Amino acid sequence: MKTDQHKRYYLKDYQPPAFTIDKTDLAFHLEPDQTRVESHLVLRRLTEDRKAPLVLDGVELELIELWLDDRLLDAKDYRIDPESITVFDVPDQFELRCTVVIRPESNTRLEGLYLSNGNFCTQCEAEGFRYITYYVDRPDVMSVFN
Repeated sequence: MKTDQHKRYYLKDYQPPAFTIDKTDLAFHLEPDQTRVESHLVLRRLTEDRKAPLVLDGVELELIELWLDDRLLDAKDYRIDPESITVFDVPDQFELRCTVVIRPESNTRLEGLYLSNGNFCTQCEAEGFRYITYYVDRPDVMSVFN
């Protein structure tokens, strides 16, 4: 499913994110046809709604595994749709580890991780990180990356 890359955002509609990501650790195992991306995120709830689930943006990602703190999650703990993953019942502060597979060789949208003349390239501004791994992919969520 293609996403609407030309969606317009208006200041009057702005809502702060429900969660922020304080720290992001990434590992890439680069292969043109199947790149494995491992992310380790340190997240913190910003909303007063303690029951609000975590919703991460993600497009054309193949989920391999998902961990909440030290617990491997199974399909009943989250829901995947074509543009996001929703993780239910998360605490106010936690770590999320995720492994996905992406396909840079077939990525022709020039966002996320793609191949160009045999070189791996990335383009993530302003919302292209969702093509690399599940993430709160918006310009107002800042994180320290490693």
